[in-house]
Amino acid sequence: MSTPRKTMLLTGASRGIGHATVKKFQAAGWRILTVSRQPFSEECAWPEARSSHLQADLGDPAQVETLIQTVRERLPDGKLHALVNNAGISPKGPRGARLGVLDSDAALWMSVFNVNLFSTALLARGLFPELKAAGASVVNVTSIVGSRVHPFAGAAYACSKAALAALTREMAHEFGAHGVRVNAIAPGEIDTAILSPGTEKIVEQQIPLRRLGEAREVAETILFLCSGQSSYINGAEIHINGGQHV
Repeated sequence: MSTPRKTMLLTGASRGIGHATVKKFQAAGWRILTVSRQPFSEECAWPEARSSHLQADLGDPAQVETLIQTVRERLPDGKLHALVNNAGISPKGPRGARLGVLDSDAALWMSVFNVNLFSTALLARGLFPELKAAGASVVNVTSIVGSRVHPFAGAAYACSKAALAALTREMAHEFGAHGVRVNAIAPGEIDTAILSPGTEKIVEQQIPLRRLGEAREVAETILFLCSGQSSYINGAEIHINGGQHV
């Protein structure tokens, strides 16, 4: 008898790290359900991409609840083996300017936290029975900006990622007793289409490896955290930044 495919739900799947993660998990034989604000993109050219895509705005709690029900309907065996919370928004000012506290109103703070933090908690809470049934792994994508001021990331984004690291610890403590592991990865400067001008100076001055990270390298770490190879890792935040944090 063949072994049933494991299923992973990935938010923020429309580009960069999301794309690389889907391809890595598919190569390992996983079934993937993807979520993004946008309808299906033809750039997502992998098998089953169109049929496995779910459109939802994670900034809207009502849509998150609908998404939970839709995902549950897509799990005939009632098991979700991995939840990867990769979605995130980082608003910019005119000409890509960094938005500090003085530039950020209440609506901006709420929109960033709804997507980057609250949706993560709501998805994990709503899909907990399916995660527990599978002995699943949850991976939250934080950021190097959660622990240091960054020249490009705004205040709301940075605070949301710091809070997501704390949420990861809380979830690891609470879910661990039920056989669900929760960890985080904190990428630094990864070579994707959303890099800001001036990143090359960070590479030269702050990264010991003197290069950008690759989305593939991030995806490989996510797959590791969702595999049996990391079976005793819980509540960790793995830095993927070439030593930028030291």
